[in-house]
Amino acid sequence: MNEGKDKGAVGEITDQPDGSKKVDFSDIPLVIDGTEVKSVVMREPMVGDQLAVDHIQSPGKSEVAIIANLCELSPENIAALKMRQYGRLQDSYRAFMS
Repeated sequence: MNEGKDKGAVGEITDQPDGSKKVDFSDIPLVIDGTEVKSVVMREPMVGDQLAVDHIQSPGKSEVAIIANLCELSPENIAALKMRQYGRLQDSYRAFMS
């Protein structure tokens, strides 16, 4: 989890030099453990990340678990997001798969 300092477009997902993606939430900040967060960095998934959630029967819970892990957040933090916030994280995750 990283709070952004640079100014990108609102809601923008930007590729980082290390292969991760920075997701902007400056228009609808996340509240993580009582702290306002205006951007999150999602690292690039590895095959092991998928294998780590294969035991989870529910596709929704599996996706929440993998996104939480990639963003260094807890599944509970992700579950507390508004759907439009979560949608940005889903978009970022899907961008790795295309």
